[in-house]
Amino acid sequence: MPENTSDERTDDEPRTDGAGTNVVPPDDDTPTWSERKRRRVGLPRLTYEYFERARREDQDLREESTYVERDVLAFPTWPHELIRNLALTSFFVGMLLLLAATLPPHIGAPANRSVTPSIILPDWYLYWSFGLLKLGPLNPELAVLGGEKVVSDKTYGVLANVVVVGVIAMVPFLNKGSARRPVEQPFWAAIGVGGTVFAFTIAVYSAKNLVPMSPPLLFDLTFLLPPVAAAISYAVLKTMREGYMYDLNRRYYRLRPPK
Repeated sequence: MPENTSDERTDDEPRTDGAGTNVVPPDDDTPTWSERKRRRVGLPRLTYEYFERARREDQDLREESTYVERDVLAFPTWPHELIRNLALTSFFVGMLLLLAATLPPHIGAPANRSVTPSIILPDWYLYWSFGLLKLGPLNPELAVLGGEKVVSDKTYGVLANVVVVGVIAMVPFLNKGSARRPVEQPFWAAIGVGGTVFAFTIAVYSAKNLVPMSPPLLFDLTFLLPPVAAAISYAVLKTMREGYMYDLNRRYYRLRPPK
């Protein structure tokens, strides 16, 4: 006999295809009357229906099938994906509006075009690149050339930018593993943490005129903190990896027993 379609379902059976008005209750925790009242209309109701239906559909598919692959299993764009994206977008837009209303930007005096500012800085997201232009102390001086530098400090800073951007561009080609979480590959996760900390420290060094710290000490911390942070991250993730992989494999083989 042909299988029943979604149109042939009875009225008492909960629908999980996005149609109808039935809300599938959770398995263990039934919402209270006040919670149902708040979720009756609007975006809260749609968000609640999305999470409950997605969870129930995933549970039903796992119970009906002997093998479920999360990479292949998916849900339709409407209503699941659109409702989730709408909820996330509304949250972040609301946060931006709240910050803009409560913390308005300070408007200072108009700039004097005839006077050069004492401190010139680019936009905040380019501080790391601006800091690489100030690596003059690392520019080697060759005794063969009478203690002179091969290239100028400005050229050395530009080459440093090229090297750093080139290394960042090569990372996706060097790491082709299937890991999705830092604990699954502690080494590459530690590299990412070290690079993030270096971007922060070099950005702080670019604004060394505004930092209440001696420039030599700030310069040393710029290159000492990243490897320390990477080593700590590697040690922590390496310690967590054994227990995490045990739990992950236990859940995986419960869905797909090993052959």
